Amino acid sequence: MSLIKSKERVADHGEVFTPPWLVEAMLNLVKDEAERIDSRFLEPACGSGNFLIPILQRKLAAVELKFGKADFEKRHYALLALMCIYGIELLADNIEECNSNLIEIFAGYMSLDKSDDLYNAASHVLSHNLVHGDALTMRTHDGQPIAFAEWGYIGKGKFQRRDFRFDVLTGSSAFSAEGSLFAHLGKHEIFKPIQTYPPMTVRELAAVRGDTPKEAV
Repeated sequence: MSLIKSKERVADHGEVFTPPWLVEAMLNLVKDEAERIDSRFLEPACGSGNFLIPILQRKLAAVELKFGKADFEKRHYALLALMCIYGIELLADNIEECNSNLIEIFAGYMSLDKSDDLYNAASHVLSHNLVHGDALTMRTHDGQPIAFAEWGYIGKGKFQRRDFRFDVLTGSSAFSAEGSLFAHLGKHEIFKPIQTYPPMTVRELAAVRGDTPKEAV
């Protein structure tokens, strides 16, 4: 596997891909979290998914171990595993490749075709979790503030979505630091979602596939 796509991209964007052996070594440092279904991972320069792909694979292995013999739970917890993976990428072709790679792994694990509700629900999730933008400016490619959907599985086949602005979330450490003006406040008093959605089933998520992410205000 080549670690660069072109010398021009290295010069213009500093694009160099992390080799697989190093990715695995780094993930092994947080092995328990990487193998927990509902742990959340954000790769701020995700490329075509060098980190996100093995994270998803580890999470799906955990789903198989725990729910492999229970189809209903397997479907919903596999989707939750995907829901907990996020990426930001500056280059459009990379984010498209990352999306394709992740949906291919998910669909392969669940033996899905493109007509399946679960496939379309997963596509809808990735349309929100993978952002074409700049993690440094915290803006999308068209200048909007980056916002992420926090997905949670609330049981009985339903998922809850809340949207948060990325720039607000990254302020968490500063607000909670000892001596901070806001250190006495609970995070719930500072970090409020910009939008909360009603609980949705896989079929309902599939039905809204293709919606563009709402702009953060």
